[in-house]
Amino acid sequence: MKKLLFLTAIISIGMVSCKKKGCTDPTAANYNMEAEKDDESCVYIPTIIVTGSSTMTINIGDTYTDGGATATNKDGSAVNVASDISQVNTSTVGTFIITYTATNEHGTATATRTVNVVIGQSNWLGSPSVSDDCNIALFPVSGSPTITAGATTSDINIDPMFTVAGGTVTATIDGSTITVPQQTIDITVGDIILSGTGTMNVNGTQFTIDYTYDNTTPIIGGSGSCTVTYSL
Repeated sequence: MKKLLFLTAIISIGMVSCKKKGCTDPTAANYNMEAEKDDESCVYIPTIIVTGSSTMTINIGDTYTDGGATATNKDGSAVNVASDISQVNTSTVGTFIITYTATNEHGTATATRTVNVVIGQSNWLGSPSVSDDCNIALFPVSGSPTITAGATTSDINIDPMFTVAGGTVTATIDGSTITVPQQTIDITVGDIILSGTGTMNVNGTQFTIDYTYDNTTPIIGGSGSCTVTYSL
């Protein structure tokens, strides 16, 4: 019986000593999924963290200032971070991915930031030149309007809308899409009821609106549609 117990103890010790050793931390660079016993050999690539929001939205023409990223080793020591922020082009609509990279002797870590360049309200403001194919009697578009900010950051005002009759038209913007909800302008002898939809180019310098209108002026009035292009 003593011999049996002794033999069992030897076998147990042997089984324990035969457990495969290695790094058992799944976050380590040298993680060994077959290891059953940690031998304190784990090594780690840097930990990298983007400073600020990982997603940003700016208007065309704005200056992009990057917040960068920080990286540290397992022991807390700093690691240099490289990035490719030069690829962000603020002169056109687009989505740009900035990649941050930190490397130590055990490998490389990366993190990203998404920068969306969009057409915002500020891109629409100014005194544009105007071209159109409208009927000069039924829809006498002004050739020298001023575009100003509306009541919300999604609105702009076009004033004056018409020659002589004047009037202010409010449009709602959503990126490169323009919507002119139905509205009425009093031209003294009648009303011009109008609405429209349009788009802006990718550089935020020109937009075109297709108007539909009904001029209620007695005898000489009428309805129709035409296109107006505003170049900033």
